[in-house]
Amino acid sequence: MGLRRITLRDFVIVQSLELELNGGFTVLTGETGAGKSILIDAVQLVLGARSDAGVVREGATRAEIAAEFDGTGHVQPWLEEAGIAVDETLLLRRSVDTQGKSRAWINGTPATATQLRALGDLLLDIHGQHAWQSLTKAESVRGLLDAFAGADSTATSKTWANWRADQKALLHARQAQATLQQERDRLQWQIGELDKLAPAENEWDDLDSQHKRLSHAQSLLEAAEAAIRALEDEESGALASLTRAQGNLREQEYVEPDFAGYGDILASCIAQASDVSHSLQMYLRRADNDPDRLAELDARLSLWMSMARRYKRPPAELPSLLANWKEELRKLDAAADLDVLEKAEAASAAAYQKAARTLSMVRTKAAPKLSAAITQAMQGLGMAGGKFEVALSRLAEPAPHGTDEVAFLVAGHPGMTPKPIGKVASGGELSRISLAIAVTTSQLGVAPTLIFDEVDSGVGGAVAETLGRLMQRLGMDRQVLAVTHLPQVAACAHHHLKVAKSSDGQGTTSTVLPVTNEIRVNEIARMLGGERSTETTIAHAREMLTDAAHPQGVH
Repeated sequence: MGLRRITLRDFVIVQSLELELNGGFTVLTGETGAGKSILIDAVQLVLGARSDAGVVREGATRAEIAAEFDGTGHVQPWLEEAGIAVDETLLLRRSVDTQGKSRAWINGTPATATQLRALGDLLLDIHGQHAWQSLTKAESVRGLLDAFAGADSTATSKTWANWRADQKALLHARQAQATLQQERDRLQWQIGELDKLAPAENEWDDLDSQHKRLSHAQSLLEAAEAAIRALEDEESGALASLTRAQGNLREQEYVEPDFAGYGDILASCIAQASDVSHSLQMYLRRADNDPDRLAELDARLSLWMSMARRYKRPPAELPSLLANWKEELRKLDAAADLDVLEKAEAASAAAYQKAARTLSMVRTKAAPKLSAAITQAMQGLGMAGGKFEVALSRLAEPAPHGTDEVAFLVAGHPGMTPKPIGKVASGGELSRISLAIAVTTSQLGVAPTLIFDEVDSGVGGAVAETLGRLMQRLGMDRQVLAVTHLPQVAACAHHHLKVAKSSDGQGTTSTVLPVTNEIRVNEIARMLGGERSTETTIAHAREMLTDAAHPQGVH
């Protein structure tokens, strides 16, 4: 299966529509202007096509489109990577307002139009009536051959990108040799100057701390001695006073028990004050008023400050500045090493050529097979004796997709020399060749649903019947939907939908209904003979439906 249901609200001339779809081959028919392609347009919109306010039905505030798919296990990895909930079915929704602004959802999760298009490539293949135009574009032609061959150009594209990057690096190095040497000389001089200082990480803070202590050494010694005297003086020192206060409390604690607690606190204070006094005495023994060391620090700090002013950086940043210069010089040395760059460019070129040769071999092997398959399909489409050829030649310049130029050549009649498809004069031939290619290559993709939008324009008779049989055969394996005006194609469908347009005083609306039995016979008869069906057209329609129900194969 594939596309299970389409729901439209206020879309173009459709007020409300909910359409259930089946597997196999389904056709949509109807009178000219009835809106047969509206469903295709809606599907394209919900799969990320460009939106505009013109799709909103007149008088409505917004158009809403929903498409439900099943049998979508092959898109589960894409959904998981995109962070979208995975369910048994896949529901895509999109709305467009009268300002042309649109919103979209995938399984209830807000999505972008880009995401819808990426997902749509996995769900649907749409072949329009002007599909042949893409066959004149090199990228489309190459893509068809690669899809048929199962060729993966990822490795070639990756090695191409690497090669181009190495080419640019080498070219830049060659062009910038003089500039690079000047920059190297400048960096080397700056590094040499700063290396004279040899600033160590965190050295500045340590030097600054040492200098402050030595420059205030005398004041620090005097402060320590004064503190010791204040603590240890026998008469007025804090330790003596605290000891006396503790003794006074101890003498009376038998009367007042609270004094014991106070005494303990004073004992703690005496112990802490004694520790401070001891620590200060140790400091005095270690402290050194060293004028020579102070002079060394003055000189060192002066050099730090001089360098910091010269390079306009805070002193503490000089170590990181030196490290950055050395890293820049290392990179310049590497960039200036043409030998290394030339070897790297040669290696990446060889890697690209190897990947391109592998890809070319795959294409060369597949080209005659694709040629034969499309040639065979052409025989039943009014081009008996015609020939299709996939021609490979070497590109003048290597490209991300390899070194092959792929062209489709066609000879519409026996004995003619195949020529580029874009030079085939007949529009009918172009359409039939496009059909042959579409039928041949449509079986390649992973998309479970194929849509043919009036691709049978310009054909009729036996060719139309062959086309119907081909689509019928495709419908045995894939879901096929076709908008057609040919009764021969419509008769071959497994399911038939009729699009009708009606008008009233409030506007025009379009509806889509399944037709079966006699109603289907009448619709085929209308397609055969116009507005009024006759006994002859009705009988012919019955015969066509009977024959289509018992296919004899497509040749």
